[in-house]
Amino acid sequence: MDITHTCCVTGHRDIPLQKLSPLFKRLRQETEWAIENGYTHFISGFAAGTDLFFAEVVAALKNTYPITLEAAIPYRGRLRTPDADFQRLIRECERVRVHSEEYSKGCYMIRNRYMVNASSLVIAVHDGRLSGGTAATIRCAREAGRTIREILL
Repeated sequence: MDITHTCCVTGHRDIPLQKLSPLFKRLRQETEWAIENGYTHFISGFAAGTDLFFAEVVAALKNTYPITLEAAIPYRGRLRTPDADFQRLIRECERVRVHSEEYSKGCYMIRNRYMVNASSLVIAVHDGRLSGGTAATIRCAREAGRTIREILL
């Protein structure tokens, strides 16, 4: 995939219930902004919360725009999740990339680095926490000089 036309997402898993509807709206706005600015390939880490919400938005927009969805899966066992939304959305993907055969402490960050390195745009959904995977991925994106579009919770 062409990095200049690729966008990924990072964000928290634990989204407060009252923020779900506004978050979906903002994710759609940011994704449409990306499409209007030439982005055609979208990568989601397929974790609960932000990642799956983003995948849902991209899957819906595929009905209107010529865009593709990629799942960046941290370890192979994650593909066996019984979550119905995950399984439905994984079938919407043009590409599924597994980053580690086995679960390990660092497999999520390996996946996150891949997403940042494969993208020129990162949509970041966060609440200002300075620790955790989302914060680390935002730091990685900044260090790599990626464009970051923030959605603050």
